[in-house]
Amino acid sequence: MYPTIYDAIKDLFGFNIPFLQIANTFGFFVAIAFLVANYIMSIELQRKEVEGILLPTTKMEKIGYPLSPADYVVNAMIGFVLGYKILPLLFDSSLLVGGAPHYLFSSDGNWIAGILMAGLLLFLKWREDKKQRLLEPKTLQVVVHPWQHMGYITLVAAVTGIFGAKIFHQLEYWDDFIADPIGGIFSASGLTFFGGLICGGAGVLWVAKKNGIGVRHMLDVGGPAMMLAYGIGRLGCHFSGDGDWGIVNNTHKPSWFSFVPDWFWAYNYPNNVAHECDPTGGSMPCNFESTPYLQLPVFPTPFYEALAAIALFGILWLIRKQIKPAGGLFGIYLMMVGAERFLVEKIRVNSTYNLFGFHPTQAEIISVVLFIAGLVLWVYASKKQKNINSSVQNDGNI
Repeated sequence: MYPTIYDAIKDLFGFNIPFLQIANTFGFFVAIAFLVANYIMSIELQRKEVEGILLPTTKMEKIGYPLSPADYVVNAMIGFVLGYKILPLLFDSSLLVGGAPHYLFSSDGNWIAGILMAGLLLFLKWREDKKQRLLEPKTLQVVVHPWQHMGYITLVAAVTGIFGAKIFHQLEYWDDFIADPIGGIFSASGLTFFGGLICGGAGVLWVAKKNGIGVRHMLDVGGPAMMLAYGIGRLGCHFSGDGDWGIVNNTHKPSWFSFVPDWFWAYNYPNNVAHECDPTGGSMPCNFESTPYLQLPVFPTPFYEALAAIALFGILWLIRKQIKPAGGLFGIYLMMVGAERFLVEKIRVNSTYNLFGFHPTQAEIISVVLFIAGLVLWVYASKKQKNINSSVQNDGNI
C-alpha cells in the first residue's frame, strides 16, 4: 500500500522525492475524483443547454476597474503559506518525520521564505492589475452559461462534502472521536461517503438554485458524475489502505474465481495508512512497526466498490439521454448507490446500532433511505413528465 504519493513513486520508479511525502494517496485520488466530476458535469450542462433544457443567464460585470485591497491580501496570504510551509519541504525532508499532518498543523516553517513568496505573489497580482485596467472602466451585461458555474460548484462541493464526510465519520465512531477529537478532525483518513454525498449534494443544489439552474436537472447532471467520482475515491481507499476494508476472509478462493489474482479475493493491506495490523478489532494484539500488515487477510471491499461504481457509471452514462423526466436519472442513481452499498456492507467492517433488536450499520440505514428516496423521486418525476406530455398534447389538439 502507498500512504503517500512519495511511497508510490519510490516503489514503482525508484525515485526518492521527499517533498511528495506531503501528498496523501487518498487525498490525491479524491482530488482526481473532483476534477473528473467537474468535467463530466460540465459536459452534461453543455448538452442540456444545447437541447434547450437549461438556459444561460445574464449578470452585470465590471471591466477595467482596479482590483480591491482584498485581492492583494488574499494573494499575499497564499504566498506566505506556500513559502512558510511548502518551500522548506524541498530542502529539508526531516520536517516530515512526524508525518505530513503533524507538520502542516504545527507552527514549524520558514519566515523568510514566507515573506519572499508573499512579496512575489503581491508583485504578480499588481502586474495583473495594471494590465487589466482601462482608462474608462465600464460595467457590461455578460451572458453566463450554466457550465461556467462549475468551478464554484466544485469548490463548494469539495468543502461541504469533506466537512460532511468528517462529521458523519465522527458520529459513526463517536467513542474514538471523544478519545482523540483533535486527531479525529485533522487525520488524513476517516471520511464517510454518505456524509460527503448528503452535505456535498446540499451545497451543490444551493449554488445551482442561486444561479438559475433547476434543482432536478442539477441532480440529473450530478448523478453519473458522483458515481464515477465515488469509484475513483474508493481506489484511493484501496491503494492507501485507509481501513475501509472488509471482514476477515480465511476461505480459499473458489475455483470459478481462479481467473483473478489472489489479492482480489483476500488481502492483508501491507504498509496501510491506517497503521492497522489487527483486522478483528482487538482480539489479535500486534505491533504495526514489527508486522506492518493485517495479520489475517480481509475482503478488499474498496476495490470491489470501485469496480461496481465505475460499471454503474457506465450504465447511467448510456441511459442518460433516454431518461426524460427531470430528476428521474438521479432517482435511478440513488437506487443504484443504495443497493450497491447495502450489499457490500455484508462483508465490510463497520460499527452497528441497536434498533429494535436489529443491528444495522450507519451505511445500511442510509442505504435503505436512499433507495426509497430514489424510488419516490423516480415515481414523482415520471408523473410530472406525464402531466407535461399530456398538457403539450392537449395544447396541440386545441
